[in-house]
Amino acid sequence: MNQHVHHDHAAHCHCAHQAPGSPDTGYGLRLRIPAMDCAAEEGDIRAALHALPGVARLRFDLGARTLGVDAPAARWPAVIAAVKAAGFDAEPIGESAAAGPDRAAQRNELIRLAAALVLACAAELLHFFAPDTAAWHAAGMAVAAVAIALAGTAVFRKGLRALLGGRLNINALMTVAVTGAFLIGQWPEAAMVMALYSLAELIEARAVQRARNAIASLLALAPAQAEVAQPGGGWALVDARAVPVGARVRVKPGERLALDGRVLRGQSAVNQAPVTGESLPVDKGPGDEVFAGTINDSGALEFEVTRPASDTVLARIISAVEDAQAQRAPTQRFVDRFAAVYTPAVFVLALAVALGGPWLLGWSWLAAAYKALVLLVIACPCALVISTPVTVVSGLAAAARRGILIKGGACLEQARLLKTIALDKTGTLTRGQPVLVAGVAPDGAAPSAHVAGIARGLAARSDHPVSKAIAAGLAHEPLPVDDFGAQPGRGVHGVVGGQRHVLGNHRWIEERGQCSPAIEAHLGEHQAQGRTMTLLAGDDGVLALYAVADTVKDSSRQAVAELKALGVLPVMLTGDNPATARSIAAQVGIDRVEAELLPEDKLRAVEQLAKDGPVGMVGDGVNDSPSLAAAAIGFSMGGAGTDAAREAADVLIMDDDLRKVPETIRLSRRTHAVLVQNIALALGIKAVFLLLALLGNASMWMAVFADMGASLLVVFNGLRLLRTRA
Repeated sequence: MNQHVHHDHAAHCHCAHQAPGSPDTGYGLRLRIPAMDCAAEEGDIRAALHALPGVARLRFDLGARTLGVDAPAARWPAVIAAVKAAGFDAEPIGESAAAGPDRAAQRNELIRLAAALVLACAAELLHFFAPDTAAWHAAGMAVAAVAIALAGTAVFRKGLRALLGGRLNINALMTVAVTGAFLIGQWPEAAMVMALYSLAELIEARAVQRARNAIASLLALAPAQAEVAQPGGGWALVDARAVPVGARVRVKPGERLALDGRVLRGQSAVNQAPVTGESLPVDKGPGDEVFAGTINDSGALEFEVTRPASDTVLARIISAVEDAQAQRAPTQRFVDRFAAVYTPAVFVLALAVALGGPWLLGWSWLAAAYKALVLLVIACPCALVISTPVTVVSGLAAAARRGILIKGGACLEQARLLKTIALDKTGTLTRGQPVLVAGVAPDGAAPSAHVAGIARGLAARSDHPVSKAIAAGLAHEPLPVDDFGAQPGRGVHGVVGGQRHVLGNHRWIEERGQCSPAIEAHLGEHQAQGRTMTLLAGDDGVLALYAVADTVKDSSRQAVAELKALGVLPVMLTGDNPATARSIAAQVGIDRVEAELLPEDKLRAVEQLAKDGPVGMVGDGVNDSPSLAAAAIGFSMGGAGTDAAREAADVLIMDDDLRKVPETIRLSRRTHAVLVQNIALALGIKAVFLLLALLGNASMWMAVFADMGASLLVVFNGLRLLRTRA
């Protein structure tokens, strides 16, 4: 299988990335596999398809017992053949295959297992309370056999296939254990073990699927239909998947948007929390982007569709999370390797106990066989194997719900190791757009309304970003300007009220001989804070000074403080001048600054920082792409709108909230803690019962309860991450 399914992460965790699409895009082949209901079977099928050419991705749905395969149609027969060769029946199903029959099958299975459990209890009661006669023994054995048949037919079938194929998986162990127990006369325990095991497998599969499907609930956010303008006039509801790019769509107050687009008419506040994680509604008007799955709060909007339903931001989020879930995290790969050794080792130990116990320790053959069967039940690796994927998948889903898109379990695990976070300035720490922050007259007072009107009149006629910021920041009515002109590299000029005025930089005012110590003092004060200064002057001298700056985001200060609290060093890397860089750094609390860096300089800076430990880089994914690629983990801001950012980074912050970076590190640390807890629980419980079994103090009942309890414990412990908050 190619790197998209199994991707090794060496120096950093950058993940293979498929073109975005809807959740089912690419999974052209969908198979129903009736015998696939736990992680052991998933592992067998993964192994069978591992080296098959052309297979890009696999999507397992254990609850529905279906498998999605991303492979060319020409390879489908080979895929089906490989699955069948692994011992699993597989039948292709269409995308429209209803979930109803699957739910009905699951309901029937639950009823069947409940009946098996009742019969197993009846067998136990007969064993304890019925008269000790051959007839009652036969009746008890018959009840136990029916219970085993109801609960374990599929297990026996899969176990025999595994044994014939030379594989020691969970089904092979249970087949040997239950058969052996029945043959040595422990038929009540054999029935109870099989019923409890099968019931635990069903509960476990549903719990795992809950984690896998946590993000799929986003699918319901986008309506199936959109109200589309018709060529002949009027509006009609159309299937969202059939709406072409460029179509005009209307959405009423209170409705969800079905597609991505650009607003043509109307003003409204849109709740983008489902997609970007933003807590407050965002004002939208003509020219603004809107996203599928968001909620139109107040006014009606008409927008032009910019992406098909299969390529909306929402669809890309779901697709990316599913791609991430398909990857094997480092801990998961370790556990899989460990389980591959652990199970055969315990099987050999059980065989040694059965054969060597009577000779070396004087046990009876039946007692030795019973101890060996208990060991086989303890050898089941389910709790260990399931401990990592459910935790990693829950962590990925929890992050996506918060507007943090992590491209793989490796990135989720490694974020906790970051020692340094390198931060770009413009657009990351700051808003990335200049705004008017101060206006002052030469005497230190506020400029008069008349002077402000002159400044706004001149600024409004210019296309320069600084002039636009001044025009937008002044609330005064602009005065009419005649004979307007621009002086490249200096500013603009015009006649206002019969007098010529200039709005320009310090250099131009000096050339005009209009500077003074007081003006120089004002300029120095603001320039020390990294502000760009523009002066308004007439023939008689300077009338006002205006300071324009790129302002710090509200979230930046808190984000930097949170990084420091986590023991992570924040460092600013910027191409801006040192004065501006130091000013912004001081505002947000960053102590280490490197300024006037070209993209290749940022790359070298990240490599230098990496000598002290793993480095994360936060940038916009365009100018910062070399350093994003060099970092252990690249964070890209505003992932909802930029294709380049999606491709460059390992973690996408769907809004512009820098606090999501320390939140990702906290989530990574919580995920690692749960992983350690789960592995310790699974191995600890196994070790205790292994010792008890060897000492003769464990029964098959206890062993299966330990296995079932450990499995459910690690699953539900992992699911706790779905409730993770900042």
